Amino acid sequence: MTSSIDRRTLLTTAAGLCAATLSPFALAQGKPQLIYSDTVSDADPRAALLRDMFGGAIAGEFDFKPYFGATLFKQGTEPVAMQRGNLDMANLAAFDVQRQIPAWSLVTTPYLFRDVAHMNKVFASDVGKELFKMMEDQMGIKVLAVPYIGTRNLNLKPKTRIMKPADLAGIKLRMPGGEGWQFVGTALGANPVPVAYTETYTALQTGAIDGQDNPMSGTRTMKFYEVTSQYVLTGHLIANNLFSISLKKWASLSPAQQKTLQTAADKFSAAVSAHIVKEEAELAAFFKAEGLQVYTPDLPAFRKHVLDVYAKSKFAKEWAPGMLERVNAL
Repeated sequence: MTSSIDRRTLLTTAAGLCAATLSPFALAQGKPQLIYSDTVSDADPRAALLRDMFGGAIAGEFDFKPYFGATLFKQGTEPVAMQRGNLDMANLAAFDVQRQIPAWSLVTTPYLFRDVAHMNKVFASDVGKELFKMMEDQMGIKVLAVPYIGTRNLNLKPKTRIMKPADLAGIKLRMPGGEGWQFVGTALGANPVPVAYTETYTALQTGAIDGQDNPMSGTRTMKFYEVTSQYVLTGHLIANNLFSISLKKWASLSPAQQKTLQTAADKFSAAVSAHIVKEEAELAAFFKAEGLQVYTPDLPAFRKHVLDVYAKSKFAKEWAPGMLERVNAL
C-alpha cells in the first residue's frame, strides 16, 4: 500500500513539474540568451533593423539582448569578449579579425573590391568560405552574414581641395584603433590618428583631428557634417560588417534554432544592404544642402598609390598565396 501511494505521489509530482516546465513563463525562461554588441548608435537605422527585423524574427525562440554605441564593449574588443564567453554575437569589422588572422588583411585592403556586387561575389565564393573557415578554426567565431554598410570616403574640416594622395600630407585623419586601420590612413597619404567612433565629433570640433573616413550613412547619423566642410568621394573601402556568433554558442543550439538564426541573419543582412544603397543615392544631395563641398578626386591616382603602398607592405606577405588573383578574377 505504501509503495502504491509513493508511486502515485511521484507520478502526481512529476506531472506537476511537467506542467510547470511547459508553462509560458518557464518556456520563456528556457530560451537561449543572445547578448549582442554593436558600435553603431541606438539612433542608427541599422539598430532599428536589427531590433525589429532580426530580433523580431527570432523572438519566439531566443532571448535577444542588443547593446549599441559600444556601451557594452569598446570597438575592437568584441572578438576577445566572444572568445572568453562574455559576448554571444557582434557586428565585427574585418580589421578586428586581421589582428588575430594576418591573412585577413587582404580583404581590408582599400580598392580591393570594385563595388558592392564584387564584394558579395567574393564572400559567396570559395575564397569567402576559406576566410570564414579561418575564423572558425583560429578564433572560434562563425560568420552568419556580411551586410554592406556603405562605401568609405573622406570627410574633412579644412577647405583645401583634395585631388590626389599628396594633397593629404599633414592631414590628421581619424581612423579606428588598430594597426590595420591606421595603415589605411597612411596608404591614403594622411597622418592617421586613432580615435573612438563615439569621440570623433568632439575631436573634429576641437581640431584634434582634421577629418574622418566613414560611409555617408554614418557621417550623417553621427552629424559629422556639422563640423566639417567637405566630403571627398574617394570610395577607398567597400565597407561591410561580419555579422557573427560565437562558435561555442552556435554549437549549443539545435539544428532548428540554427536554421532560425541563419534565416533571420540573411534577411537582416539583405535589408541593411538595401537600405544603405538607397540612402547613399540620396546623401550626396543632403551634404551639399548642408553646405559641404562634395566632389570626386583623381580616383586612378588614389587607387594606384594605395595599392602600390600595400604591395610593398608587410601585410601583403601574409596573404594566402594566389588569393589576390582569385579575388581579382571574380
